[in-house]
Amino acid sequence: MAKTTYLVILYLSVLSSQEFVVEPYLQCPSWSTMHILWETDSNSETRVEWGTWPTLGEVTTGTAINTYGNNQLHTVVLTELHQSMRYYYRVVTGSLTSEIYDFIMPSDPMDEASFKIVAMSDMQRDNSNPNKFEEIVHDGIITYIGDNFFGDIPFDLQMVLVPGDLVDNGWSYSQWANTFFAPAHPLFAHVPVYPVLGNHESDTEYYFDYFHFPENGTPGYEKHWWYTDYSNLRVVGLDSNPGYQLDIQLSWLDGVLDDACYRTNIDFVFAQLHHPYKSELWLAGETDFTGEVISRMEAFTTECGKPSIHFFGHTHGYSRGQSRDHEHLWVNVATAGGNIDYWGEYAQADYPEFTVSQDEWGFVMVEVEAGDDPGFHMKRISRGNENEFRDNELRDEMHIRLHNEMPDTPVGIYPSGSEIDPDMIILEANSFIDFDGDEIMASHFRLYENCDTLSTPIGDEFINRENWYYYENTQES
Repeated sequence: MAKTTYLVILYLSVLSSQEFVVEPYLQCPSWSTMHILWETDSNSETRVEWGTWPTLGEVTTGTAINTYGNNQLHTVVLTELHQSMRYYYRVVTGSLTSEIYDFIMPSDPMDEASFKIVAMSDMQRDNSNPNKFEEIVHDGIITYIGDNFFGDIPFDLQMVLVPGDLVDNGWSYSQWANTFFAPAHPLFAHVPVYPVLGNHESDTEYYFDYFHFPENGTPGYEKHWWYTDYSNLRVVGLDSNPGYQLDIQLSWLDGVLDDACYRTNIDFVFAQLHHPYKSELWLAGETDFTGEVISRMEAFTTECGKPSIHFFGHTHGYSRGQSRDHEHLWVNVATAGGNIDYWGEYAQADYPEFTVSQDEWGFVMVEVEAGDDPGFHMKRISRGNENEFRDNELRDEMHIRLHNEMPDTPVGIYPSGSEIDPDMIILEANSFIDFDGDEIMASHFRLYENCDTLSTPIGDEFINRENWYYYENTQES
């Protein structure tokens, strides 16, 4: 009797030993395919049961690769899927079967479907606030979707962008499962995630194994830079790390932007890369390579009449700025978990390009509008900081339209004429007039000698209507 009991206990322990290391997540959809990945602690069987109803009915098998110890990373590619269709799926490996999840396929670009994106970065774990990324996902993104939309994750959200620093140490295998995938599982099981490399990933194979991207980058660099189209938007992923600040990447970007320029179905281009060109909260994180990217996107926006954004991170706080003479936004979407770079903590600067900087956790929601009047509405949703909690508070927003009517060119009122006191000059123009009803964003004053507007101005002032720097609006007066 004792011997029989021992054998039964041993048998049950073998059956129950298999576990998920990383639960199912979505990658790299095309118009007719979807990648589904997961990781287990053993067994290479790789099967997805799926269908257009929760009863499933279809089966597709895939491949597995060894990642660490006996662990297996599984990939299944579902094919011949229909655009805009909702699909249900679960994954099976040996005795292990997941819950049933769902996703919705991208729409036909000709349908001119509007959609939503979340952008967030630098969720590497801060030991002082180890559960912050989980809070950002659950109490932040998922709760915000439920409160403001339908509460149906794959219907309400189509894409998650992550401009780098997914983990604190890319060489630490356990961090990928425990600090990135596990907190975000309720989101990534329903919505594809598109990251780019930050410095903390350290170019490790774990990153390249876990993520699949469109294979349209420069040969040999496909997982370092790539692009994908969704409805009327082109999203470009770039690698701003020192080893990849290469002319070949910039040349590739030139070609991608040229292609987006002539494609009539593309209204906007959003790029994401990790490092800032300028950073008000942390000057040490700046890199000139991102300036090269910005200059190309500015040229694209002006020549093609299509507004653009570059999302970045690296500095642990939110910033939103814009190029002075181009419809191009600079948006730092950090921090989604990393230790905040507080005002006064590091060398900092008040740059004229930026309108707002905030030392807070949070994420960015972008609602992209297609159809006859394309545009995008970008919102910063804050979770506050260690000194002041904010519960999904709207802290900044910007609405950009493709067919925007420019405001009236202002007329200079003063200084004008003779007998001007050179020691006390107050620049004055006529009232702001905009036929779209938009509020004024900035004023640009140039002062010329002898009314010669072809000469170099003797005074040149660009002034934002708002400038939120170090907890105050310096333009409030």
